[in-house]
Amino acid sequence: MRLRNPEIGHGYVVLAAWTAAALLAGAVLADVREPQRFEHEGIAVALELETLGPSAQPREGEPARFSFHITDTATGTPLSGVFPAAWMDLRPPGEAAGDIDCQQKVEAFVGGGLLNPPELDLNVYYVLALNQDNTISVVDPLFGFGTTKLLDMVFLDAPGEDWVLSPNGDRLFVSVPSADHVAVVDTDTWNLTGQIETPPGPRRLRLSEDGSQLWASLAGDGEEPGGLAVIDTRRGEMAAHLSLGELPADLVFGAADHRLYASLRGQGQVAVIDTGEPTVAARLDVGGSPSALGFSELAETVYAVDGARGRITAIGGESGREIVATIEAEKGLGEIFVAPGGRLAFVVNGPNDLLHIMDTASNRVVQTGPVEDHPDQVAFSDHLAYLRHRGSEIVLMIPLLQVGREGEPIPMVDFPGGHTPFGEVSRPSPAAGIVQAPGATAVLVANPADRAIYYYKEGMAAPMGHFQNYGREPRAVLALDRSLEEGLDGIYQTSAMLRRPGTYDLAFFLDAPRTFHCFEVEVLPSPELEAERARIRRAELELVAPRRLEVGDPAVLRLRLLETGSGQPIGGLEDLRITTFRGPGLEQHRRWARPRPDGSYEVDLQASAAGLYRVLAQSASARLPVDRVTSASIWAESAPESTSPTRSSATSGVTTEP
Repeated sequence: MRLRNPEIGHGYVVLAAWTAAALLAGAVLADVREPQRFEHEGIAVALELETLGPSAQPREGEPARFSFHITDTATGTPLSGVFPAAWMDLRPPGEAAGDIDCQQKVEAFVGGGLLNPPELDLNVYYVLALNQDNTISVVDPLFGFGTTKLLDMVFLDAPGEDWVLSPNGDRLFVSVPSADHVAVVDTDTWNLTGQIETPPGPRRLRLSEDGSQLWASLAGDGEEPGGLAVIDTRRGEMAAHLSLGELPADLVFGAADHRLYASLRGQGQVAVIDTGEPTVAARLDVGGSPSALGFSELAETVYAVDGARGRITAIGGESGREIVATIEAEKGLGEIFVAPGGRLAFVVNGPNDLLHIMDTASNRVVQTGPVEDHPDQVAFSDHLAYLRHRGSEIVLMIPLLQVGREGEPIPMVDFPGGHTPFGEVSRPSPAAGIVQAPGATAVLVANPADRAIYYYKEGMAAPMGHFQNYGREPRAVLALDRSLEEGLDGIYQTSAMLRRPGTYDLAFFLDAPRTFHCFEVEVLPSPELEAERARIRRAELELVAPRRLEVGDPAVLRLRLLETGSGQPIGGLEDLRITTFRGPGLEQHRRWARPRPDGSYEVDLQASAAGLYRVLAQSASARLPVDRVTSASIWAESAPESTSPTRSSATSGVTTEP
């Protein structure tokens, strides 16, 4: 489990040492339509459960919003800055409310036990991957990061380019350049709820702080010049179109979102946009080819990077339209990334394998350090900067408290962010490939060619584990925090999908004062899902070609999945996992099958030894676990015999060459 406040970690660990006098007992009211409430040591907690689906009552297969209103009992004042946690635990049949031990439940959930996990953890986050095809993977991390669960898959009309979350995380906006629209995804249901049409080629996205305005850079076409689209997110439609004559290379908001800056590389300008009108308030001639933009809140200054000349132009002043400084560096400058706090800016120089660190207070480059393999992106945690390279899988870590000292070398340590260089991607995206994991001193690292997202915890020599991306290239990664977040008036909320019907104990925990309570919540069954459960689905796996393999030769298996009884093909599954193995413990391969237009599937296989291989299949989305799919078999034949002697392994029965 994640701790949102590092100072309370010790209290979580020593839960077992609590005395009985410090504990509260029992579950209370069962009617979730009215807030349930309990009090303890001067604190009152009221639970309100709101359905987000079509049903009036909490029902399986539908999302719900959990709200905890925490107040001082004496004054009624909302409590801010506390860090509650909550879990949903399905009560065994026949168990009454008075039979539960809420203390034991909380202790087990806080400890993250693998044997008795809760049915629903309300303190988690989801990992999103923007893939090379028209999909977005939504992964729900399970305990220990050694396993992953595909929570959902979002299907767009075409590949996405850039994305941004709304301030409260309830909507995800994705630019889809080849379809000329911005897709809107509901993150409670993971349904595509809208497509906001724009002029040709929407690419980079920037969202105002209050979430009301979404700005998209436009590539344009032969008839329509490039520029900007202004989208009213509340109405879900385009509000204005500003023609700038070309596709802006980058966008950044200035102070308080009153101004938006767009770099116009071909015109040697930075356009300053008044977001209230919206209109082009000024065009600043900075010369050269300005591309990347960065904003320092501390300096209240925008920085425009010109890689061709090796120059950084500082734009600010009272009007926000004055060129206040020019900073000389080296040719080859790329993206600029402003560190938390705004004092330091990191500028990568890929062609020369350099990293420049600029002090925004003095507007000077104070450190330059050699790196390798074309650095291209920087991400930040609370304490470290993470530097990614196109030509390597190595990620450099730079301690933020030890940089910014002029003339000193830049301290760096590294870890492998996978097995393949980050630049090996079929369709690059400007979105971040490294992000901080919510509530943790850890980052998520997307490696496209590995088709995986790695979880790295600070202080380790290597990633602790990885999330599989189901055979797709994760071009960018995003973390959606679904833990209880504080809103207005001391209300802490999150939303989650209700997975199974039954009576639940909703275990609530607060560290200071140490308080816990188990509410009772009833989740009704879904008639539709019950009907589906009544019909246990089974299927048969049929090999189409080839019927035999030759040892050592790569092959592409063609196969079909047929529904038992009707014989109808089950096609188009995006999560069909194929497992092939030869004998117990000898050789095993797992692959994600590729759907074909004719309803069949393809999967790669290379047999290393002769023998009979069993082929198994499973799909979570089709409700087909491995034990409900009839397996198939394929025979691997040895290549023509060689005149060289061979020897046999008595332990494995595998014949090997000397």
